[in-house]
Amino acid sequence: MVGDFGYAAQAVIITSGGIGGDHDLVRRAWPARLGTPPERMVTGVPAYVDGRMLAITEAAGGRVINPDRMWHYTEGLRNWDPVWPGHGIRILPGPSSLWLDATGQRLPAPLFPGFDTLATLRHLRATGHDYSWFLLTQKILEKEFALSGSEQNPDLTNRSVRQVLQRVRPGAPGPVEAFKRHGADFVVADRLPELVDGMNKLAAGTGGPQLDAVALRRLVEARDRELANPFGKDAQVQAIRGARRYRGDRLIRVATPHRLLDPAAGPLIAVQLHVLTRKTLGGLHTDLSGRVLGADGEPLGGVYAAGEVAGFGGGGMHGYNALEGTFLGGCLFSGRTAGRAAAADIA
Repeated sequence: MVGDFGYAAQAVIITSGGIGGDHDLVRRAWPARLGTPPERMVTGVPAYVDGRMLAITEAAGGRVINPDRMWHYTEGLRNWDPVWPGHGIRILPGPSSLWLDATGQRLPAPLFPGFDTLATLRHLRATGHDYSWFLLTQKILEKEFALSGSEQNPDLTNRSVRQVLQRVRPGAPGPVEAFKRHGADFVVADRLPELVDGMNKLAAGTGGPQLDAVALRRLVEARDRELANPFGKDAQVQAIRGARRYRGDRLIRVATPHRLLDPAAGPLIAVQLHVLTRKTLGGLHTDLSGRVLGADGEPLGGVYAAGEVAGFGGGGMHGYNALEGTFLGGCLFSGRTAGRAAAADIA
């Protein structure tokens, strides 16, 4: 039989991913609830995840629904060794870095590193700037920084228990240290004034605001004072102490609380963070068998969709605020469903 895509086929299963590789499409679909779309972003998906199959299927009669449902990260880095154009890597942070907006204001509770991604994105978009800052120490970097991507985690990729156990030892993981040395978004200095100078040079490159070193010192010192008070009410310090009550986090994930201005914990590090495009939560409208539906609600003959292109199964099954860590399951489940239905269709 000749399928709707114009070539001999009995079933077509579309598994092309979302739109994160095309920033213009991301901006076009950007939801008003997250503020204005960024002018500058880094790309957290391969270049071929560009939404073309969504457009092709729509032109063939399929229906795209919930295009404004998307999930992007706020802790993106420019990859110093890129695999695709604009390649971005996400920091998977522990809770201790001081998070500042582009003007040097501390993000409010509970917008701490590793907490609520979409709420943080919404807040940062309201600042009018496309980037933010982590301010931390070498001690925090060594314990709390991990990077997304299989190539950034050779111990896990190689399934090496011995390599994984190296994370308990002092020192930053090799890929993290390489980003600190070579990454365009890292500033390293022994003293806060020199660190602020480096941050301002990075900001000037994108037309961002210049930071006030005196105001930033007051903010850092106020945070450091809270560590000396066991009854302090700083919500982030409480979150750090709470995380360390779990032995696993205490061993390999959360640094021992310390003053940012403690020379023994240095050097000081600032990281300029960018919005990283990643996941499309809407997509092709499908039925429970993975068949792509048209505008009239009827199946598009012989066309199925699975994974992110189908909103991880149906065009928005996750809603507006997906639970982090659940995306792979939707890909596997919808892939199995579409595959079985397609096989039955051509049997």
